[in-house]
Amino acid sequence: MKGMKSMTGFGRGEAAIEGTTISVEVSSVNRKQIDVAISLPRPLAELESKVRTKVQSAVSRGRVNVSINVETGGDLHKKLTVDRELARTYLAALHEIADETGEPVSFTSADLLRAPGIFTLGDVEIDIDAAWQGIESALENALANLIQSRTDEGTSLKADFESRLATVRECTAGIAKLAPRITTHYRDNLTRRLEEAGVPVDLSDDRLVREIGLFAERCDISEELTRLDSHLAKFEEFLSSTEPTGRSMDFLAQELNREFNTIGSKANDAEIAHLVVDGKTEVEKIREQVQNVE
Repeated sequence: MKGMKSMTGFGRGEAAIEGTTISVEVSSVNRKQIDVAISLPRPLAELESKVRTKVQSAVSRGRVNVSINVETGGDLHKKLTVDRELARTYLAALHEIADETGEPVSFTSADLLRAPGIFTLGDVEIDIDAAWQGIESALENALANLIQSRTDEGTSLKADFESRLATVRECTAGIAKLAPRITTHYRDNLTRRLEEAGVPVDLSDDRLVREIGLFAERCDISEELTRLDSHLAKFEEFLSSTEPTGRSMDFLAQELNREFNTIGSKANDAEIAHLVVDGKTEVEKIREQVQNVE
């Protein structure tokens, strides 16, 4: 199913086979890797690997819990086994005791039920192939519903990302507009400090020009702004991807934060610093939401 997916969702499916109802519930939450936990009736334990393979082919990330329930009916029911030979042995022993003691020994049906080993309640042998047909059908329905649930939440996440990315772009555009004044401010501040110190200021002095030039190079944020634009474009591209992009988006969010930090330390400008804080705030919110993306 196309579109961004959340790692949180729920799906349920049912199937009927030979008078038995099989229900499957699948739920998932966020996790960096795929982690599948399966709950199966004990007689069907050998089907766990098939169930796991089926889930992993549909889901790439997240903690997925699969619960499979088989309602009693058809060939899947409890079987009562009676050890008749053991019952006869109990009765024979009682008769022997009665003959030896000359005292009558009574033995009722209730006594037989309490006697260990005579009655055994257990599961009949299950047709694994028939059971798998029902489980597979129910599991496919549950996974389809799970994926739809994850896609629906992914659509909401995408809308939130788009809104926050627009804000980040506004911050970036504001910084780009203010960037050219960084060198001018530094030159003016340097000139003012020199004048306050009583040092003559000659803007034709090669040493002063060279100092201003070196600072201009150190405080140039054009590369950071270019990388911000590139990261934002890539992030927007991931929003429309049909492949799992959560890890890549998390990496980009870290890189966006890194570029804003560098700009803040280079610029040394109050207005730019304010825009940097606003941009980082949105990026942090984006990164928190990215943890839920498959």
